Amino acid sequence: MEHWVSFPQLGWTFPLPQTVVEFSLFGLPIHIRYYGLLIAVGFLLAILYAYKRAPQLGINRDRMIDVVLVAAVVGVLCARLYYVLFADPGYYFSHPDKILAIWDGGLAIYGGLIGGFGSGLLMCRFRKVNALALFDLAAIGFLIGQSIGRWGNFFNQEAYGGNTTLPWGMTGDQIQSGVHGLVEDQTLPVHPTFLYESLWCALGILILHILFKKAYKFNGQIFAGYLIWYGGGRALIESLRADSLYLGPIRISQLVGIVSVVAGIGMMIFLAWRAKRAGWAEIAVCTGCPTDIEEITKEEARALREQEEQEESGECLPQEEEADSDGHTD
Repeated sequence: MEHWVSFPQLGWTFPLPQTVVEFSLFGLPIHIRYYGLLIAVGFLLAILYAYKRAPQLGINRDRMIDVVLVAAVVGVLCARLYYVLFADPGYYFSHPDKILAIWDGGLAIYGGLIGGFGSGLLMCRFRKVNALALFDLAAIGFLIGQSIGRWGNFFNQEAYGGNTTLPWGMTGDQIQSGVHGLVEDQTLPVHPTFLYESLWCALGILILHILFKKAYKFNGQIFAGYLIWYGGGRALIESLRADSLYLGPIRISQLVGIVSVVAGIGMMIFLAWRAKRAGWAEIAVCTGCPTDIEEITKEEARALREQEEQEESGECLPQEEEADSDGHTD
């Protein structure tokens, strides 16, 4: 069956394939879908961003990868479990073969956040990585993944909103069938809320990246900003969605979004107060300095900045410590 989408007021109608490529491996049919491909691309770009920026926060890259790989697997599983439990648990428990069928859609981002950051915190303790610093990188990485991954919803014709008369209102064969969300009139265009969230996340990437480059003061600052930015945007966009998960009369994602904003504001205030009390002992970005220090004191940060100034003037100070084979300084 050939799927299609249309933007009536723009005069656009075109076929919408869901599978990128199909082939057989050892006699088993393999289908690579746009949904999974876009999620994978978003994840890869998020990893690359974090890998490049990790040394600036004193994070050992190898340890970071260990944390991220575990958190990614747990995050995807929790995203699916969250969806299964709140979407239609009766259906999924009576059809257990569908529980892990994520290629058909059905990943709840808040479940992924809870599982990813929760398991990430445990892995940070196990691998001795500064959790707040890594969460700052992960926050921007999440926005990258979400901004790109939302286009998987476009190919699946899901995560759309109610009817709209706006010029960019869209429709499609699956939208009109109501398979991924019911609207008041299935013959009329709907809000492309997947696009709204993709653009919101893209703008968040820009804002938080600038904050990271120009005004980074303490570990956890970017993560708190992410909670505020994404939670606020999701709470607003969720009010337009036609496929919201409910807990009684309450849209779950809207409630969690509001809680995220409150938690992010509280976290930002607390961490700023703690940093100010400690004398703003921020992480220093220093080219040529050791890049695997997990935590540094105010005095060490000042020494790193002085060394950077010396290097910029062409008088690089000799380093007194040597890294051991695991990349740590004694």
